[in-house]
Amino acid sequence: MPRPSLTGSYLRQPTAGPQRYSYGVVLAATAVGWLLPGWAGWLLGPALLLGLVLLGVAHGACDQYVVPATHPALARRPGRYWAVFLGGYLALAAAVGLLWWWRPALAVAFFFGLSAWHWGSGDAPAAARYRAQWLAHSLLRGGLIFVVPLWFWPTETRTLTNDLLALAGAAPVGAAAVGAAARWLGPLVLAGHALLWASYWLTSQHRLARTDVLEVLLLSGLLVVLPPVLSAGVYFVFWHSLQHVLRMNALMGRPFAGSWGALGPQLGFFLRRSAPLLLVSVAALAALYGWEWARAAGGPALISLALLVASVVTLPHALLVTLGLDAARWRRAVG
Repeated sequence: MPRPSLTGSYLRQPTAGPQRYSYGVVLAATAVGWLLPGWAGWLLGPALLLGLVLLGVAHGACDQYVVPATHPALARRPGRYWAVFLGGYLALAAAVGLLWWWRPALAVAFFFGLSAWHWGSGDAPAAARYRAQWLAHSLLRGGLIFVVPLWFWPTETRTLTNDLLALAGAAPVGAAAVGAAARWLGPLVLAGHALLWASYWLTSQHRLARTDVLEVLLLSGLLVVLPPVLSAGVYFVFWHSLQHVLRMNALMGRPFAGSWGALGPQLGFFLRRSAPLLLVSVAALAALYGWEWARAAGGPALISLALLVASVVTLPHALLVTLGLDAARWRRAVG
């Protein structure tokens, strides 16, 4: 297996350039939801389905390159590395699967909480001066993505959650519990963002403050206008997954040049590197979906199944990102 190195170009990878493509997609999707709410699912659905495969599923299919790049001493013996990597990855995934079998309600809560952390930390700025700011940004960004739908789409959010609980055989969540969560988390996330922006400004990190305000406004607009399935899909595919792909490319020696012309070759490079695991993942998903369609033949069941499958691999993927990719960011911060 090729061993990419954690080069200076990765550590200096800018966020403003690559991020603007995600900004553009979010703005376009928000406009569709605002102007054509009845057609939003039909217009955004095909792009989301394609993006879920080429970006969503694929973005974790290069996890095997993280450790050789960030901790090369651990991957000097390829055979041993692959045995440890696959064994550890599958063991963590199996542990999550056992949690679903043992305590499905706890598994749902763990999945949502871990996803919030993983999404938020993936968006955390590389240039944050203080570790507490990096940590606060990670928690608040993930919280924002879950809290806004709780406030503006409580019925749809509860239905999505209960469909997942029903698939796992757990009791549903009541409307009162969803309302209480929104009333408690909403002010907390809002106040936290205000304090974070103030800390950026008081420590002369004005650009970070302006960027975070812009991103919060963009994402809030998306999450308010579109129902949870569509807004979370747009964020996951065209923001989280796309930015992760560009980060991984930089890690593998192909930093993004920042132009439209370079974006296609970037995606092609990543897909070639991720092809082996991506093909295995797509084949397994196709078989699983075929079985579920024959059994349930319903849209909600298929969405819930996708979330359940995603939850199983989120733990090992998130650990690799936090301890490998993100470590270069939070370890060099002060505090």
